[in-house]
Amino acid sequence: MKNRFKLFSIATVAALALVGCSSTDSSTTSESSSTAAAETAITIEDNHGTQEIAQPIEAVAATDNRSFELLDRWGVDLVAAPIALVPFTITNYKENADIADMGTHNEPNLEALTAAQPDLIINGQRFAQYYEDISTLNPDAAIVELDPRDGQPLDQELIRQAETLGTIFGEEEDADQLVSDFNAALERAKTAYAAISDKKVMAVNVSGGDIGYIAPSVGRTFGPIFDLVGLTPALEVENASSDHQGDDINVEAIAAANPDIILVLDRDGGTNTRNEAEYVPAEEIISKNEALTNVKAISAGDVYYAPADTYTNENIITYTEILNGMADLFEKAAQQ
Repeated sequence: MKNRFKLFSIATVAALALVGCSSTDSSTTSESSSTAAAETAITIEDNHGTQEIAQPIEAVAATDNRSFELLDRWGVDLVAAPIALVPFTITNYKENADIADMGTHNEPNLEALTAAQPDLIINGQRFAQYYEDISTLNPDAAIVELDPRDGQPLDQELIRQAETLGTIFGEEEDADQLVSDFNAALERAKTAYAAISDKKVMAVNVSGGDIGYIAPSVGRTFGPIFDLVGLTPALEVENASSDHQGDDINVEAIAAANPDIILVLDRDGGTNTRNEAEYVPAEEIISKNEALTNVKAISAGDVYYAPADTYTNENIITYTEILNGMADLFEKAAQQ
């Protein structure tokens, strides 16, 4: 496999040099070999505990949607992935016929993963449910899962993923820059909203032409942002969920809540549905809905649309874009 990422740390190279040196002292040779073996493995902590990853990494597979953009950024070649779930913006993977296609989480082809013989699998998100099966079918592979954990702040979980993957692939410096950019975007959004904190916010999800409600805290993508930024909800619904299509709520209820600001996630825009003839972008559905015409956010133009690939690309880079985009909107609203 062609490796486009850094395979060796300085310590690793030094260790390998020790192995190559001859010695008449068998005990010294044995000790050097043991040291080399120890120094050519990276130890990290993931959702399942301590994982040891042998270096060099020869074959990487990934199923976690949040990981694709990071891995592509760092030049990591993949031997297997669920191609349908790769964001359309990541063409190095999306259009690469050399990557074994694992299907989708609804109809997974785990045998294709095993046949690709990965020595490292970045698993998670939609494929987290298959962790035990993947472990059984790939006993010699290291498996890393870094899904955001329940009860943990999303910002810290996004940072944890970026930093841990950065360590694995020798990209600590760039991972640090991604974290710095994210933290700056979060602070910018918080500061910008603080200046207009009287304005109430609603988040919605557009899927199949329908508008769903994204609940603060628990809703998809935007839910945790209510907590991170300190947004004031325009509407709170009992028993709200994290449903991928948002909670069912009639458009009249949205209009009655009359939010000052609307945040929009285009679910279909982040999936293969965007390629179908009947696909209508969320912006068109929101702007042309007669029931929403007089809503303050619509009439003032205070509507923020997340990047089109967000639904399948919810990593630290995506959230940095979202937070900066929201900050732009808040700063504009403060001047109105």
